[in-house]
This record gives sequence, C-alpha cells and structure tokens, in this order.
Amino acid sequence: MKARLSIQRGLPGAPPEHQSFDVPFEPGQSVLDGLRAIRRRLDPSLAFRFACINANACKECMMLIDGKVGYACTARLKEGETTLAPLPKKALIRDLVTEIAPPDERL
Repeated sequence: MKARLSIQRGLPGAPPEHQSFDVPFEPGQSVLDGLRAIRRRLDPSLAFRFACINANACKECMMLIDGKVGYACTARLKEGETTLAPLPKKALIRDLVTEIAPPDERL
C-alpha cells in the first residue's frame, strides 16, 4: 500500500510551500514511521520532532494532521493523501517543527 504525505514546509517569515511524498506502508504503521522513511530515503532535510516513538508520552511529534491537532506517533498511515502542517499559533522553527516550550522556559 502507498500513502501520500502532503507536507507544509518552510522557514519563519517565508511563505509556506507544500511538498508531497509517496510512502509505501504496512497496516498499523504511524505517520511518524512515514516521516522517518521520507527523511531516511527521500529527503534528509525534512524537519520534524519526535522522541518516544509510538508511546504518545513526550508530545514532541504534535502537528496538524488533516487539519486537526494530533500526534504523528499515534496517527496511522492510510491509503490516499494525508496533509501535515506545523502547529498553528506556535512559532515556526522549520517545516513541521514549532517552538513548544513556554517563553519563560526557553534557552
């Protein structure tokens, strides 16, 4: 099976761009698995954040998935297109990475 991940990419202050990647997958694989496959095989410059892998414990992989806030580690890949975007109302760092620490805790 193949999933198409349509990813909003960009840097702060620049207009966002959308890039799509076709990713083969097996049932049960997560969106995070797809992102890791893209970075490993297709585009090592893709920026996203994760730490726990499928545990939904760290909140690092939170992003917009088909327009709703979700975790890439628990959202499952599906046939057809899935749209990924950075969290709204958070400072963009790059691609799917946003500033998640409260302002008084940032280094």
